[in-house]
Amino acid sequence: MATLVCFHAHPDDEAIATGGTMRMAADAGHRVVLVVATRGERGEIMPGVLEDGEQLALRRTAEVHRAAVELGVARVEFLGYVDSGMMGEPTNDEAWTFWQADVESAARRLAAILEEEAADALTIYDDNGGYGHPDHIQVHRVGVRAAEIAGVERVLENSINRTALKRMSAARAGGEVGFELPEGVELPDLDEATFGVEEDVLTHVADVTSVASAKRAALLHHRSQVADDHFFLAIPEEMFGAAFGQEWYIGHGPVDDEGSPLRGIVAPFAPVG
Repeated sequence: MATLVCFHAHPDDEAIATGGTMRMAADAGHRVVLVVATRGERGEIMPGVLEDGEQLALRRTAEVHRAAVELGVARVEFLGYVDSGMMGEPTNDEAWTFWQADVESAARRLAAILEEEAADALTIYDDNGGYGHPDHIQVHRVGVRAAEIAGVERVLENSINRTALKRMSAARAGGEVGFELPEGVELPDLDEATFGVEEDVLTHVADVTSVASAKRAALLHHRSQVADDHFFLAIPEEMFGAAFGQEWYIGHGPVDDEGSPLRGIVAPFAPVG
């Protein structure tokens, strides 16, 4: 049995970014550990979700624990930092936020978990945090350093395939839709110049279509953040599998005989290109 540790910025990031990889590793009999830097205190609250006086941090803590069950996670830990808010917001400057945390100190908190779990691999985000969120960028910085401290050689930077997004946009602009969205549902407005990385930067892709239903089930637990009319949930389940059935990575460290960076973790990783 191997141990995979997935490090994320906020509750719900785990389901969106690496949920399929986690579920497949768990299904193969491996130990999956989720570490979350913050409790997502500054997330945008869906109307009518919280009870009177209910704190968002407590709700999101409960949500991620329920989602973790869907993804086969054996242990959930929080590093204890405060959500920094979106890039450019005044909250970025608050001394107690994750964005302002000392990287070395935060890395040692994470490294302690990596060492305790004898982690075989660690997932983080790319150096822009996937889309520029300060807490996601900090996950990259802290994760890289924590892996160095704990001696974890296999580090996988989760990202988005920007090239694939451009192909999709071009196909839609040319009338080659590929799939029909339900009435009233629109694709998210993404900045293709900064969202993710180009395909030639990515090294591996995990085909997680077979467990896409588990990703969707995990997202359903994050009701404070994801409403029924959100793109993630508004599209039909079969379309969800097509849209979110691949998880992309920039892999570092040794690979196995089939080119997978996850030694002993039987997620279907294939080299890109």
